[in-house]
Amino acid sequence: MSDGPLIVQSDRTVLLEVAHPQAEDARHELAVFAELERAPEHIHTYRITRLGLWNARAAGHTGEDMIATLERYSKFAIPPSVTMDIAETVSRYGRLVIDRNEEGELILRSDDAAVLREVSHAKRIQPLLVGHPEAGVYLVEPWARGQLKQDLVKLGWPAEDLAGYTPGTPHQIDLATDGWELRGYQQKAIDNFFDGGSGVVVLPCGAGKTLVGAGAMATAKTNTLILVTNTVSARQWRDELLRRTSLTPEEIGEYSGATKEIKPVTIATYQILTARRKGEYAHLALLDALDWGLVVYDEVHLLPAPVFKLTAELQARRRLGLTATLVREDGREGDVFSLIGPKRFDAPWKEIEAQGFISPAACFEVRVDLPYEDRMAYAAAADEERYRLAATAEAKLPIVNRILKKHKGERILIIGQYLDQIDHIATSLGVPQLTGSTPVDERERLFQEFRDGVSDVLVVSKVANFSVDLPEASVAIQVSGAFGSRQEEAQRLGRLLRPKSVKKTAHFYTLVARDTLDQDFALNRQRFLAEQGYSYTILDSDSPELSDVPAWV
Repeated sequence: MSDGPLIVQSDRTVLLEVAHPQAEDARHELAVFAELERAPEHIHTYRITRLGLWNARAAGHTGEDMIATLERYSKFAIPPSVTMDIAETVSRYGRLVIDRNEEGELILRSDDAAVLREVSHAKRIQPLLVGHPEAGVYLVEPWARGQLKQDLVKLGWPAEDLAGYTPGTPHQIDLATDGWELRGYQQKAIDNFFDGGSGVVVLPCGAGKTLVGAGAMATAKTNTLILVTNTVSARQWRDELLRRTSLTPEEIGEYSGATKEIKPVTIATYQILTARRKGEYAHLALLDALDWGLVVYDEVHLLPAPVFKLTAELQARRRLGLTATLVREDGREGDVFSLIGPKRFDAPWKEIEAQGFISPAACFEVRVDLPYEDRMAYAAAADEERYRLAATAEAKLPIVNRILKKHKGERILIIGQYLDQIDHIATSLGVPQLTGSTPVDERERLFQEFRDGVSDVLVVSKVANFSVDLPEASVAIQVSGAFGSRQEEAQRLGRLLRPKSVKKTAHFYTLVARDTLDQDFALNRQRFLAEQGYSYTILDSDSPELSDVPAWV
């Protein structure tokens, strides 16, 4: 017990006093195993969850480590029930092991007879087990490796998967490191991944997740399937692999709506895997087209729900998930844990920023008053229409103009959710726009013109939330979003964090209509970034800080 910034409560919530001198250190260590739930100005509330504890354990943190963190920073004695819960929950990870016997058959084993008996009698587990050849061992249906892990997590007994992976067809891949080398944290992420077998690497946007993927491919030296969010992302992966590895254009295939190439390294979109024809997934053959030894899931937090079924079929392949945040708005973090793998490496955003590998960022929430007529329309609207009315308020446009003047000469993204709002802003400002309906070639041209400085303002929809490399973007103005999505907020700030040719602080503005759902959702959206140590400065729309004075920080 100390005069620290934490108060640990018996319901597994932890309160963090933001102004305390030790708050940043405590936040850094607490985030390893606890999730931020609320982040008002002075006291942040974290919750210790089972999945958070298991992810921390899989990443190498012990229960003793986690309890020591709480003891080091807690203002009062930790409730004994919390200490006991943490120890017991962490100890559940790995009590059950999925492995292979000498004949190569899939087995579930445990030295804890009571636990093994409990799960073997569970209704959801029984159909997956096909024999009990000896004490402490059950035979498992060969196809059920993924299903078993999913169900065991739901029962509260996460299994450690030691059943091994098919090596895949060997394919020589080397890093072309002339003039550059992997950063320390990137190499550590790769090492942790192979030590664990499969799992997820969490790195901030701009910190080089693609290079971690390339490094893993150079280590595995095998046929590799890379799954990405869209065709633009697929082509960026291809360009980066050609630049950073020994791979040639003849060795890399694109499998998307427009192109169907299968090569030793194949980059496919999630959309193509989820495409259906006559009720069936039309492209499942891709999963067995070659003997893949490694499957890379880019932006794994966006993995479409149907792909989880396909992922269950890929359990014999080594799987690497790459993401900036494990937050999923559909609550399927447990499926990522069981089917892709647990978190193997996690580098806090502010830690990477301190090392100079991503740009520092200042975040602002600009509150805009609705005019009387708009306020009355909002009050009279149906619940499902209120957010749209507030988020697309015309009163935001003059604020966009002021911010553009303030940051004149910088590369600026204006990001929105609603297509009519995006079109209206782009038309009013006379600047290009990019949405989901923009053809791929046109998207690439607009992105390249933005990179080259031909255009310094670009209005974009959610298609630019992820996997878009715009290193010189230093200002983002968020006019509307997908309700209270924490992952989207993180991705949008991430557009600004790639290191710049001139070192300066990036600026991220969120415009919200005051006293509406727009403001309520903004609070939830900010939770993940608050967990990473970012704070939002609240500004009124008439604030002098939005004047047209150059903002060099």
